[in-house]
Amino acid sequence: MERKRTFRDRVKKVGPGAIVAAAIIGPGTVATASHVGAKFGYALIWALIFSIVATMFLQEMVTRLGVISRKDLSTILREEFSNPVLKWGTIVLIISAIVIGSAAYEAGNIVGGALGMVAITGLPSNVMAITIGLISGVLLWIGKYKIIERVFIGLIFLMTISFVLSAIVIQPDIMAILKKGLVPTVSDGNVLFIISLIGTTLVPYTLFLQSSTVQERFKGEKDLKDSRFDVILTMTICGIISISIVITAAAAFPIGTGIDNPSEMADQLKPLLGSWAKYVFAIGIFSAGISSSMTAPLAAAYATAGALGWKKDLRSAKFRMVWMGILLIGVIFATLGYDPIQLIVFSQYANGLILPIIVLFLLFAMNNRNHLRKHVNPFWMNLITSIIFLMTITLAFLSFDIL
Repeated sequence: MERKRTFRDRVKKVGPGAIVAAAIIGPGTVATASHVGAKFGYALIWALIFSIVATMFLQEMVTRLGVISRKDLSTILREEFSNPVLKWGTIVLIISAIVIGSAAYEAGNIVGGALGMVAITGLPSNVMAITIGLISGVLLWIGKYKIIERVFIGLIFLMTISFVLSAIVIQPDIMAILKKGLVPTVSDGNVLFIISLIGTTLVPYTLFLQSSTVQERFKGEKDLKDSRFDVILTMTICGIISISIVITAAAAFPIGTGIDNPSEMADQLKPLLGSWAKYVFAIGIFSAGISSSMTAPLAAAYATAGALGWKKDLRSAKFRMVWMGILLIGVIFATLGYDPIQLIVFSQYANGLILPIIVLFLLFAMNNRNHLRKHVNPFWMNLITSIIFLMTITLAFLSFDIL
C-alpha cells in the first residue's frame, strides 16, 4: 500500500510549473506591473489576480492533457484534423504564432536581463546581452531536463526573494490594498492596462511548454495529483511576485507617475535598503530576463516538434536548430541596439489573435475521451473555460480596436 504523500513530498516533485512561472515573469511582466503600479496605485491588483487564476485553470488542463495522454498540445492539435487543409492550416498557425511570437519576445527578454546585469556590473549592455545569450545557450545545449528544471527553480527563488523583499521594505498600506486592489473597476482610462496585465500572464506559448515539460517530470495517472499541486503552487508564487512588483511601484511613486524603466524603482528603495537597493531589484530583473530568454526558445522548439511530428528530444539536431534560431535572433536584436518594443507589440497582437483559438481547441481536446479517458473536463470546468474563452475573444477585439 502506497503511503500518503505529504506536502514536503509534493514540493519535491515541483518542476514544470516553475519553468512556466519563470516564462511568465519576464521583463515584460516586470515593466508592465511596475508601470501599472506607478500609474494606478493598487487599483488593478484584482486584474492581476483574475489573470493568474485563469492561467491556473488553463495550465491545469494542459498539464492533465500531457500527463494522461503523453502528448503535448501541438501534437494533439495536429492530430485533431484528418483534412489536409485544416491539418496544415493548424500547423502553420502554431508555428507562425508561437515561433515568431517567441522570437519577438526574445529580444526584449535578453535586453531586460542585460538591464539587471548592467546595474550590478556597470558593463555595457551589449556585452551583457551576449553573456546572457551564451549562458542560456549553454544550459539549453546540455540538454538535460533535470538541470534546466533546477535552474528555473533557482531563478524563481531569486525573483521571489528580490521582489517580495522590495514590497515588504517599502511598507505598503495594507488596508488600501484590500479596499482598492480587490474591487474590480474598469474605465476608459485603465482598460488597456487591464489588457496588458492579463496579456502578459495569459501567454499562449506557455500552454505548449507546460504540456511538453510535464511529460519529463510526471509519468502517468498516478502522478496527476502531484502535477496539479505543481501548477497551483507555482502559479500562486507567480501571482505573489507580480503583485509584489505592483505594490512596490504603487508605494514608491505618486499615483499617475510614468515609469520608462523598472530599474527606476531601485532609486525609490534606497532610503530603505540603502546602496543595496539597486542590487536587490537588479537581481530580480536579471533573473526575470535570463529565465524568459531560455523559456521562449524552449517553447518554440517544443511547439514546432509537436506540430511537425518530430521527436521531442532536447539533444536532437532539429530541436536544437529551432531554439538556437530563436536565441540567435534575440541576441542580434539586443546587441545591435534595436528597440524591441515594436517586436513585442507585434508578438502581443499575434498572441491576442491566437489565444482564443488555442483556448477553443483546448476546450475540445479536454473533452476527447480517446485522449483523456475518464479525465475529461467536468461540466464546471467546461463552464469556466468557456468564460475564459469569451474573455480572450473580448481582449482580442479590444486589442484590435474592434470594440
